[in-house]
Amino acid sequence: MKLWERNVRKVVPYTPGEQPQDGQMIKLNTNENPYPPAPGVEKALRGLSAEQMRLYPDPKAKILVEALAEYYGLKEEQVFVGVGSDDVLAMCFLTFFNSEKPILFPDITYSFYDVWAELFRIPYRRPLLNDAFQIQAEDYFGENGGIIFPNPNAPTGEVLSLEKIEEILKHNRDVVVIVDEAYVDFGAKSALPLTEKYDNLLVVQTFSKSRSMAGMRIGFAMGNPDLIRCLNEVKYSFNSYTMDRTALISGAEAIRDREYFEKTTAKIVETREWAKEQLRRLGFTFGDSQANFLFITHRDCEASGLYEALRKAHIYVRYFSSPRIDNYLRVTIGTREEMETLIAFLGNYLSEKKKG
Repeated sequence: MKLWERNVRKVVPYTPGEQPQDGQMIKLNTNENPYPPAPGVEKALRGLSAEQMRLYPDPKAKILVEALAEYYGLKEEQVFVGVGSDDVLAMCFLTFFNSEKPILFPDITYSFYDVWAELFRIPYRRPLLNDAFQIQAEDYFGENGGIIFPNPNAPTGEVLSLEKIEEILKHNRDVVVIVDEAYVDFGAKSALPLTEKYDNLLVVQTFSKSRSMAGMRIGFAMGNPDLIRCLNEVKYSFNSYTMDRTALISGAEAIRDREYFEKTTAKIVETREWAKEQLRRLGFTFGDSQANFLFITHRDCEASGLYEALRKAHIYVRYFSSPRIDNYLRVTIGTREEMETLIAFLGNYLSEKKKG
């Protein structure tokens, strides 16, 4: 080991979903939206000039903050924006989880949480999901340094009711509780109304899923103005110009087009429910996902083998080799045509396996 390596901050990094460069692929592995962004986004991007790029963007991200505040019926001081919800969540960890007590998040959840905890030297504990992969609210009633969980959870798609979320809040008035709502627009109820009652609740969402802008990297948090102020103080101490001009302008356009947003999310939900019926017919089991993905398993075939077979057929899904979930696949909901191709492949695969 080189002498300088002794002082390097080391952590096992988050592993992002594969981004294959395969022109013939069906890409169902990273929970992207199969439909393009709202039409106004392209129009806004075409209106940008190279001349504008020489100037710094607005550090307050006012055009985007205003659009989000108007859409959600909030004051501007209740909205924080960042470069994707990962950036927003990282700022939350750095800002609010500064206690010697462990923060709490589920054992099966978004795998960036423990990476940030390790990176920022935050102690943590991971209460176990039950056998149905559901969060048990009472596991979060004990003393802690803060709480975070996705709703719907990832990669399971399971939803925690607002009643259960409020139970957690009632037992944790002295720490910040963060609800990560990356997938909330596909069927779950947002915890945002609870921010009026609980000043320690922060709700985080993203443009990457329901608004078809994973490539633009836009995330945001909503909550009490004091929470937002604290986040901005840390952000300005880290990087004052986090949102570029293209993201600010296109994000504002995307949030304004409510009709397009509702139309595309409804199409994904409709396809998801159709896919559930087809997968059940083939013998797959899964929870009642309210996200834009399904977390599936089959008693007659190993997930790892099926994953490789799908990959060879240029159909990409996500496989996690972690304990408890190493016989499951997470399948993003694509277009109806893409899902029909997937179902046909799975039917043939299972039929051939049965013969063999």
